[in-house]
Amino acid sequence: MEPLREKAITVGVQLQLIQAARFAASMEELRNLAEACELDVVGEVTQKAERVLSGTYIGSGKIQELKERMTAAQAGIAIFNDELSPSQIRNLEAELDCRVIDRTLLILDIFSSRAQTREAKLQVEVARLQYMLPRLVGLRESLGRQGGGSGLKNRGAGETKLELDRRRIEDRIAALREDLEKLVARRQIQRQQRRKNEIPVVCLVGYTNAGKSSLLNAVIRKYSLGADKEVLAKDMLFATLETSVRSIALPNRRSFLLADTVGFVSQLPHHLVKAFRSTLEEVREADLLLHVVDCSDPDSDKRIEVTKETLDELGAGGIPVLYVYNKADRAPSQAYPEVTDEGIYLSAREGAGIEELVQLIGRSVFTDDLTCEVLIPFDQGRLVSYFSEHAVIHTMCHEENGTRLEMTCREAEFEKFRHLFTTLSSL
Repeated sequence: MEPLREKAITVGVQLQLIQAARFAASMEELRNLAEACELDVVGEVTQKAERVLSGTYIGSGKIQELKERMTAAQAGIAIFNDELSPSQIRNLEAELDCRVIDRTLLILDIFSSRAQTREAKLQVEVARLQYMLPRLVGLRESLGRQGGGSGLKNRGAGETKLELDRRRIEDRIAALREDLEKLVARRQIQRQQRRKNEIPVVCLVGYTNAGKSSLLNAVIRKYSLGADKEVLAKDMLFATLETSVRSIALPNRRSFLLADTVGFVSQLPHHLVKAFRSTLEEVREADLLLHVVDCSDPDSDKRIEVTKETLDELGAGGIPVLYVYNKADRAPSQAYPEVTDEGIYLSAREGAGIEELVQLIGRSVFTDDLTCEVLIPFDQGRLVSYFSEHAVIHTMCHEENGTRLEMTCREAEFEKFRHLFTTLSSL
């Protein structure tokens, strides 16, 4: 028997500049976020206004309506569609006599429940503590002042509980950041090694639940890396919180690294973007971004804009992008696999379009490939063995003066050995 889920009502303010459809989509996403937190959304209260009220977010009439709706539905949680200030939370809790959650805390709760690796857990805790820090003031009676004392020499017993709590949080944040720095340094060494090996890095980015992890798994299956290399992929928000990197070896003897990253969402809390910046550095250093879009989502254009804005915030706005329109099997009348000027339409679930996608990736990241025809003298036979292992040999034949090869290799390798053979042609 499943445990009873807490009941909640969502609350939002539609500002005059916000279109009705965009606001409705935002409220629906809020409900989905609540569902991801295993809350049972039993109602919704909305208000049209020129601005949100600084003291209570919504007007007194709406507060009364919300209170009545919560009593009738036996709901104990009110979820607000924007980040609330400390005073708004305090005033709303006093008026409603219930737990008040804003969009930011909801997302933080999801991240807390989904974090698996030590690094992800540390990053989420930092973000939660940074969110809590300015909200200590006046939120609970227990944070009131505990006694007198004035001046630096007399502080201690007379120090406020509020200041003690703040100091504990700040000390904890400092300790967590120190632990994170060690993990970040380790990953930077790994990145430097990849750069040294000149292996291109391709990153999957996009809105949460667009199918990035499913796409990574489809590529893994296509190139037979083994089921143990697959990553968690579920039809839910923020299934992936840490970067997973897999090496994809192609039939042409070239390889690239494919990285799966945390998904984005509208109004992604600044604390989270900041906390996960070290994880998302993989995105900033990528050679190519695969912007995965759920093409069956009617709000896909908006999702694309949110992803672009987040990438700009991360400093990754100038990296080449290939748009991958996933879930084409769910989009009516959409042909797939199909390569267009916009990008590629495919279905990760069905594995349709993976080969075409990898071909597009190859054209983007392997720009130093050179197709040539060379004659290698017999006394340089080691080069035939070398190119047989490191290049794609199209034709090979033995002639009077040596071995003729038509091959595709890296330009750097061609230049490295060109003084040892005769170049017959190159493209």
